[in-house]
Amino acid sequence: IIRGGNGARLTSFMSSITQKCVSELATGSETAVSMETPTRRQSEVVNSRQDNRRPSIYSTMDAMPHLEFYANATATGRIRRSRPSLETLRKAVDVESGSNTGDSGRGSVSALQESGNESKENGAGGKTAQPVRFGWVTGVMVRCMLNIWGVILFLRLSWITSQAGILLTWLIILMSVLVTSITALSVSAISTNGRVSSGGAYFMISRTLGPELGGPIGVVFSFANALACALNTVGFSETVRDLLIEYDSQIVDSINDVRIIGSITVTVLLLISLAGMEWESKTQILFFLVLMVSFINYFVGTLIPATPQKQSIGVFGYRSEIFLENLFPDWRGPEGDFFRMFAIFFPSAIGILAGANISGDLKEPEIAIPRGTLMAIFWTTVSYLAISSTVGACVLRDASGNMNDSLPLNFTEACEGLSCGLGWNFTECQQSGACSFGLSNSFQVLIQVSGFGPLIYAGIFAATLSSALAFLVSAPKVFQCLCKDNIYPYIGFFAKGYGKNNEPLRAYLLCYIIAMCFILIAELNVIAPLISNFFLCSYALINFSCFHASITNSPGWRPSFRYFSPWTGLFGAVISVVLMFLLTWWAALIAFGLIIFLFGYVVYKKPEVNWGSSVQASTYNMALSYSVSLAGVEDHVKNYRPQCLVLTGPPTLRPALVDFVGSFTKNVSLMICGDILMSVSQRNSNEMIKWLNQRKVRSFYTSFKASDLREGARHLLQASGLGKMKPNILVMGFKMNWQESSSKDVDNRKNTVNDQIKTVFQSKQGKKTIDVYWISDDGGLTLLVPYLLTRRKRWRRSKVRVFIIGEQQTMENDRKERFEEMLAPFRLNEGQLDERTAQQQRTEFPWKVTDKEMDALRLKVSVCVFDLNVQLQYSSLPVPQADCPSSLYMSWLDTLSCGLHCPVLLIRGNQQNVMTFYCQ
Repeated sequence: IIRGGNGARLTSFMSSITQKCVSELATGSETAVSMETPTRRQSEVVNSRQDNRRPSIYSTMDAMPHLEFYANATATGRIRRSRPSLETLRKAVDVESGSNTGDSGRGSVSALQESGNESKENGAGGKTAQPVRFGWVTGVMVRCMLNIWGVILFLRLSWITSQAGILLTWLIILMSVLVTSITALSVSAISTNGRVSSGGAYFMISRTLGPELGGPIGVVFSFANALACALNTVGFSETVRDLLIEYDSQIVDSINDVRIIGSITVTVLLLISLAGMEWESKTQILFFLVLMVSFINYFVGTLIPATPQKQSIGVFGYRSEIFLENLFPDWRGPEGDFFRMFAIFFPSAIGILAGANISGDLKEPEIAIPRGTLMAIFWTTVSYLAISSTVGACVLRDASGNMNDSLPLNFTEACEGLSCGLGWNFTECQQSGACSFGLSNSFQVLIQVSGFGPLIYAGIFAATLSSALAFLVSAPKVFQCLCKDNIYPYIGFFAKGYGKNNEPLRAYLLCYIIAMCFILIAELNVIAPLISNFFLCSYALINFSCFHASITNSPGWRPSFRYFSPWTGLFGAVISVVLMFLLTWWAALIAFGLIIFLFGYVVYKKPEVNWGSSVQASTYNMALSYSVSLAGVEDHVKNYRPQCLVLTGPPTLRPALVDFVGSFTKNVSLMICGDILMSVSQRNSNEMIKWLNQRKVRSFYTSFKASDLREGARHLLQASGLGKMKPNILVMGFKMNWQESSSKDVDNRKNTVNDQIKTVFQSKQGKKTIDVYWISDDGGLTLLVPYLLTRRKRWRRSKVRVFIIGEQQTMENDRKERFEEMLAPFRLNEGQLDERTAQQQRTEFPWKVTDKEMDALRLKVSVCVFDLNVQLQYSSLPVPQADCPSSLYMSWLDTLSCGLHCPVLLIRGNQQNVMTFYCQ
């Protein structure tokens, strides 16, 4: 028994204690302590099946604790191991002592425990290819760093620094890092809440918030990753094009060259992806090493004294006056504003989910994702701040590149600006706007500052290609997981995987086509804002999912990651949405419009998935809170609602009764389908609920084991419901063959059918009539139910006619004869018996009707005359006296409704008001 402790560590505790129990108790010693050796580890792997089958110290039939027992079989795609049931454990003594067949008694338990091991055992004899698994460094940190160090770092960061200045550039960087860091904390919390499967951000959001929000974000996030692949490919193509222009080797023109180079590049990346994750990972390591060399090359270049050639293009090395000049913004052109710069920079920070997107390929995703992601954010942030400040301290905003613009020692010509004090006169190109070099005019500044320019080109190639490759891998992985869940139609084709790593080759081709379409735009500054909005939308939902899961206080939400707060998640979600509209409002509207459309589709279709989402936990919390609050509210006649317990038995056997009650209770009041079990031990309640949902009837289903119908109905009325949500009306169908049935005969043993039989209550009624015979004043229930029925769309055009009894009328002769013929088998016929025999008959057959009871009832039966040309008829249900025989009462009811072609409802209130005509 564990007292105290941190509930957030329950998952990791279960994992460690289970493995320890298996390794220690399996030795047969109560206090077994041993050093782990390679030999022992191998033996544990080989004998894992035997270890899992070992009994506990309580019972030879009981199973040891094992994580496999807590796995979701539907999530892993295989049959899971099962522990023996309580019924099996209770019968264990009989099984072990009553059989002399060796292990035959344990066979059933072993079969339960080993059901998930068959596939492993069958494949143990041959060599099976094991999937590649990565650690937190190569699988997450390096991958995230490569994704973050993308095209923006080398081709746009210096330009952003010239526009916004060093201070505002740092603010842009820190704002981006704030959003991504909060999102990383949320991702870390989700990834440590349990074992994370493949699917990355989509898997995390969908399993937390459910398919309604998980499905849309899976589509949007996959699309955003495909766009990011196009963005980095275009960045690489721009660099290659500039090199071709420098050497006067253009293919066609500046735009079409980007398209041609980009198309070839993304095709090569696709081939690398199709080769498998192992090759892709090796390629990423190579790119990482190249980037490290290029960074070293850049920082060394800032320390080397500038040559006159470098000074002519604005590079002077570290100068305090240059740093102070570039400290503040200098907005230029139509793109010169803060949020436009933020929109262009933000895609450089979106690579934080690169490791989470391949969560299915990680050794320990719950450890690798938090550690690797946060370390990647830290080091890339340091690099961005360092590069923006160093480049701002070394390079002027404007330079001509003309060696003749250098100033002699005693110059007399006009000169303006900071360059004059540095020995150069760039006034002419500044005033004419013809400067070709400097932070504001060239995207190749980092190349110009570095010690050896070609190494920066290699870094650009490595950064852009590694990011493009990572996004090209991430998008299909996420989309494959979405397709496997069958949330949306027509995309299951892309769910198929190939090879030992289950590679989504079909999804690769789809991502390739999408990326190719955006590569043809060939404009980096056009693609970047689109990506920013889609990724911000993803981050908003990731943060909101963590916030929502935390505030619902669900026992299933217990992340072991300690540095997370629900309020940071809420802040991250809000700031992400705000930034979406501040950056590009029309792109934000497109993103939200797409999500709302996809969300509406999932809500309408209601896919058959159950992931234990926080939405379900929130629904429970609200229902519980409202039920408790309602319990303290005093009843008032104006708020009366008919809450019905309907004795349907299996609802599938009485669809008309279900449809009728559902017609006036749906979205208005409580409906419970009661099933009293007398001949069967249990019934599948899930099938009953599924049938009701398919029929669009909002009702609960509850079953009750009882010896007879009366006892079961009595107990159900008392036990059903919660607080004020309890039945106040009992609804039963009229048993047409009551004359041939015994007093306790209810046959629910026949097979339940799941066919959706259409009834009269499912069709539109049109302009028809509902007749209400308000014979007895019961408090108004006889009038209230027809009124509620006419509020429904199907009955809205129906006319209600209310009849009350005026002068007394006699019943037609044929109805009177039918009533007497119906009662004939149940008459006691006292006139033909002596007094002693008549008394004995009354005692033995209390349901038989005496002459006195027959005479007393004749007057009551004769008051109802129904119209045969209506769609539905209501009538006040007569109240029998306590000593009224059941056969007499049934004959009475049968006579009231005989000969009518339409459904008849006999209804009776409890003499308390259920409606009022006064504002009181």
